Amino acid sequence: MKSLGAGFRYSSYGIGQDPGPDYWLSVGTRMSAKFSGAQPECIWIVGNFTGLGTRLSFPVKSNDAYVTSVDVDTNEQALNLFDENGFKVWLQVEPGNADVEGLIHVVMERYGHHTCVTGFGVDVEWYRSDGSAEGKPITDREAHSWVQAVRSIHPNMRLFLKHWKTAWLPPTFRDGLLLVDDSQQFDDLSHMVREFSAWGNHFAPAPVAFQFGYPADKHWWSLFQDPPEMIGKTIQEHVPNASALFWVDFSMREVFPP
Repeated sequence: MKSLGAGFRYSSYGIGQDPGPDYWLSVGTRMSAKFSGAQPECIWIVGNFTGLGTRLSFPVKSNDAYVTSVDVDTNEQALNLFDENGFKVWLQVEPGNADVEGLIHVVMERYGHHTCVTGFGVDVEWYRSDGSAEGKPITDREAHSWVQAVRSIHPNMRLFLKHWKTAWLPPTFRDGLLLVDDSQQFDDLSHMVREFSAWGNHFAPAPVAFQFGYPADKHWWSLFQDPPEMIGKTIQEHVPNASALFWVDFSMREVFPP
């Protein structure tokens, strides 16, 4: 198993007013420092579910009716900073009905030159979504074609697929994949560990990762002196194939003050 990555999930909507790249650099550095030998790693969302498609956070011309974009790049400054500081970054989209292979090429051809970029991510909750956060299960064939698309940009790049239900991810295909669990609304830490352990066991020996720190779970994690460290180390103890830990931006300022 490769060394652990530890950091955060970033979105343009999760934290309110964006504190800026220096803040995210600080969060990744502080989070990774909690775990021996960990490298700063993050999920950086570059495509938000909008309408029934995705809105990219950089200018792009696309023939896909389900792809829109902004006029000014909002990622380059942060990615340059992450390059300089040894971060690993996953560029994630919430695709809706947009063509995923097309998104892979658009995103990775723009940002794949960054040394920090380790791969591309798909939030399956928003894949072919009708507007609800459920999505459409991913077949082995789809996962294989997406991995091939990522590798066509760079042979060492990888793909992550994210959901809270194992049945929404590929039944057997594992090559080049990281399987991310973003489940929430747990009764307590032991409840989280049971579910995360089951996720790890289901996909073992493939690498898995976890998003946590949701406001829906604050009623118990806020009781810990250091919630990210307590949760992260407990996951490490119970999920041998856990390769990355991400604190979510929805509660970021509370545990990582600016």
